[in-house]
Amino acid sequence: MKVPLFPLRTVLYPGGPLPLRIFEARYLDMVCECLKNEHPFGVLLIRQGDEVGFATTFEVGTLAAIRDWYQGSDGLLGITAIGGERFRLLASERRPNGLYVGEVEVLPERAGQELPEEYRPLAQILAGVLDDLGLLYQALDGRYDDAAWVGYRFAEILPISPEEKQCCLETDDPVERLRIVRKVLHEVRGADVN
Repeated sequence: MKVPLFPLRTVLYPGGPLPLRIFEARYLDMVCECLKNEHPFGVLLIRQGDEVGFATTFEVGTLAAIRDWYQGSDGLLGITAIGGERFRLLASERRPNGLYVGEVEVLPERAGQELPEEYRPLAQILAGVLDDLGLLYQALDGRYDDAAWVGYRFAEILPISPEEKQCCLETDDPVERLRIVRKVLHEVRGADVN
């Protein structure tokens, strides 16, 4: 599967929201093409380089589908994308306009693994936090009994480094991701989240 790639300094997770302001011609063209053909684009964390020039990325990323778009008061295009399936980048090329296009392989996801009882307190904390985060999370279907969904939502909102967020994305086991999240919560909040 070939998709346009959007290297960013952020990690997108399956089911998660991604607000973007688009100003570069290569990405304006990409958004138009994705909207016209109802195709996703791939989001990858930048390993080296920057968002507006040359960049090397991690190999595991997330497909993104554009859910909404608008023109901001500053004239820039704004979009909100939602994370879809995780993928592994097999090969990529940089086109003359600077847009990266990659050959990707979709990674299998453990579907609907129930949240283990020991992690139920995490779901309760998450529900309160997401309620406080406003519009960006209001449109998401809350799946507080799904181990993968709870782990992904925590990983995207926790104040951890991009590399730690990438580690959570690359972790295949939803329960292992929850273990990582609980450990970080203990460190960040000193929370009692057995």
